Amino acid sequence: MSGLLVAGTTSDAGKSLVVAGICRYLARQGYSVAPFKAQNMSNNSMVCPDGAEIGRAQWLQARAAGVTPEAAMNPILLKPGSDRRSHIVALGKPYGALDSGEYATGRGALAEIAHDTLADLRRRFDVVICEGAGSPTEINLRAGDYVNLGLARRCGLPVVVVGDIDRGGVFAAMFGTLALLAPEDQALVSGWIVNKFRGDPGLLRPGLDSLSRVTGRPVLGVLPWLEGAWIDSEDALAAAGWQRDTGVSGRGSGAGPAADGNRPLQVTVVRLPRTSNATDVDALAAEPGVSVTLTDSPETVHSSDVVVLPGTRATVDDLRWVRERGIDRAVLARAAAGKPVLGICGGHQMLTSTIHDEWESGSGVVPGLDLLPATVTFERDKVLGTPEGAWRDHPVLAYEIHHGSAALDRRDPRADRVEPFLDGWRLGAVWGTTWHGAFDNDGFRRAWLAAAAEQAGLRWEPARDAPGFAELREGMLDRVADAVAEHLDTTGLLRTVSHGAPAGLPFVPPGAPG
Repeated sequence: MSGLLVAGTTSDAGKSLVVAGICRYLARQGYSVAPFKAQNMSNNSMVCPDGAEIGRAQWLQARAAGVTPEAAMNPILLKPGSDRRSHIVALGKPYGALDSGEYATGRGALAEIAHDTLADLRRRFDVVICEGAGSPTEINLRAGDYVNLGLARRCGLPVVVVGDIDRGGVFAAMFGTLALLAPEDQALVSGWIVNKFRGDPGLLRPGLDSLSRVTGRPVLGVLPWLEGAWIDSEDALAAAGWQRDTGVSGRGSGAGPAADGNRPLQVTVVRLPRTSNATDVDALAAEPGVSVTLTDSPETVHSSDVVVLPGTRATVDDLRWVRERGIDRAVLARAAAGKPVLGICGGHQMLTSTIHDEWESGSGVVPGLDLLPATVTFERDKVLGTPEGAWRDHPVLAYEIHHGSAALDRRDPRADRVEPFLDGWRLGAVWGTTWHGAFDNDGFRRAWLAAAAEQAGLRWEPARDAPGFAELREGMLDRVADAVAEHLDTTGLLRTVSHGAPAGLPFVPPGAPG
């Protein structure tokens, strides 16, 4: 066995989920499998057992493969700090920054890191399933590409291309993807996978046959739309089962006991411009009787049962946005009325009295929302870890990724009234913690939801026999692998992985523009 690159006609075509499904399918066949993505651009990340920070999608793909996540599976992680600048994580550790003007030309050293780590994985595993980024036909970036066809060319990887039929135009997108590649790149594109199809696959047969005929590449299968399937997305505002919302409260995300017998407990997450690790509340969204929505509306923040200020890659900048939108006033009014507010990592930092930031934003001393009697200080070195703790006798395993650390201000008279909450504090209805992933712990999540609902003047109980979040995640990965086994030409897929791109694949004009 060897390797494969799974590319996509577009971002969000389903590459991450397809890679996870293939990883689990191959692991079931007895192969040792590793996922790989040379470069991620995402503010959703995870800390591995070795202390390395990688994209959450690769962490979940490693879980699908049944192996321990590690830095080599996502050697380069770009974390956008603004529209024009990204912070670089290389081999799991901070590496520097990359401005948008350097994107096409300033990545040679990063490419070598990626190539070397892929070579290392290929020595240690039977199969490495690589995920591309965006589209492989980003012809403006091809010269410096080391994630899509640049990686495939350098490392001799065959490529399959995934297209999202749910968004329409999938046949044109697939043909165009191939037709704008240089001949040497086209020679590696070995097949197509149609993803997210709803309906009778027989209706697609004429189009599938035509695509195979005009491209000279087989369609390896049509994956159906899988309800309830998700991936720990690169999109900071994509979360499992959430009702996407612009300010109007949505339907419940699960069946089960409602907060007041008639409706679910309404949890609103503030849609910060630079949200990171919004996946923290995936487990809340999956809990029966809980509705999770995103909003930038002060009115929705004010009226919701529970409000969450999530993590952010730019605490001071997003706090400024919170004030510009008037969301700060809604949060302060909630706290004064005893209605629960939870801050996680950057959101927690916003809730404190004072922020000292000479490193992330360079803004110096900035007043926080002053709802927790603590001071945050940003340092150059990032804190990465996988802490363990407990809250009200419920064990909690979590992870932390932050430059800013909070300390209780003992001079503040409110300090005597705070209750410890994981690594942070609770004061009245205001809760804050730096820990990510805490709500993945079933007992803690359900106990906290019950306490928050009580503060909101409601009664909420977990549904009897409701599955745990880890069980839901494993079941989801199994369903995706089942779909791969049932709907893909696994014989053709394994042949491509083992033997590479077939010789003599036809060139489809016009090819890459000169």
